[in-house]
Amino acid sequence: MEQQGQAEWVLTCMGRQISHPALAGMTEVLSQHAIFIKTMRVLAQKKLHCLEMVLTALRPTDARALSRRLDPLRSDFGMDVVIQEMDPYRQKKRLLFIDMDSTLVRMEGIDELAKEAGVGDRVASITHRAMNGAIPFPAALRERVALLAGLPASALQRVYRRMSYTPGARKTIALLQAAGYQIALLSGGFDYFSARVKARLKLDHAFSNTLEVRDGLLTGTILGEIVDGERKAALMAEVVRKAGASFDQTIAIGDGANDLPMISQAGLGIAFRAKPAVREAAPCSITQPNMTSVLYLLGMTESEIERSGA
Repeated sequence: MEQQGQAEWVLTCMGRQISHPALAGMTEVLSQHAIFIKTMRVLAQKKLHCLEMVLTALRPTDARALSRRLDPLRSDFGMDVVIQEMDPYRQKKRLLFIDMDSTLVRMEGIDELAKEAGVGDRVASITHRAMNGAIPFPAALRERVALLAGLPASALQRVYRRMSYTPGARKTIALLQAAGYQIALLSGGFDYFSARVKARLKLDHAFSNTLEVRDGLLTGTILGEIVDGERKAALMAEVVRKAGASFDQTIAIGDGANDLPMISQAGLGIAFRAKPAVREAAPCSITQPNMTSVLYLLGMTESEIERSGA
């Protein structure tokens, strides 16, 4: 039976290897905060090594502050360390909200369209600043789309044909769907791509921006309300409400500053291979290249993932 004032946390650490010096550094930081390891189990030990620890905190502990103290493990040992509160919803999530460009797929659609239009460097520079939060997303999107004016709409199909999925993304989506999750794609990109991704992966929802096309050419204009960070958060709230769920039952995954509003309000908000400013602001961060690493935060094991057949 827990003593009054004690709290339990789950710490998940993952990397290509988890060395004894890394574990020693972790336990030293934990002991400095009067936190002790109650149980430990191995979740993965093949291509990725992953340990899950249940922690007991003997005094009030701020998870974000503790994560910051453990952050050097990422740079020193190439490990990700994620701390979650032990609660009933941790392994009982129901909804996944995921960004598209540079998260679910391995490209920025607008940057690829810009290459087709011969303005690749100009647009990529704006994209970089917008995704790091240096400039507001709506203004950055309008500026970039304006540079696409006159591009034949046929370029959209060429870009889609070279789109590829992030390693492990399709398996992660399929496994969560098999577990009964609703999946919503929330993208600051374009519906030409998101509609096709939604159909291919059999997603429940897809929200993104619409490029105006006239006489077979892009006009350089966005139609309707822009899907920026605030709009993503509002759409997420609407899907949660209609599903009769709570935010505790949600996962949100993204890489850019415009993903932070949805990441911040999710039960499990993950900056996945994100920009530095986003990693700093997000509740937790994963730098591993394969998206199945997200599943370890739900307590799944390597063997469970492999047996799923997804």
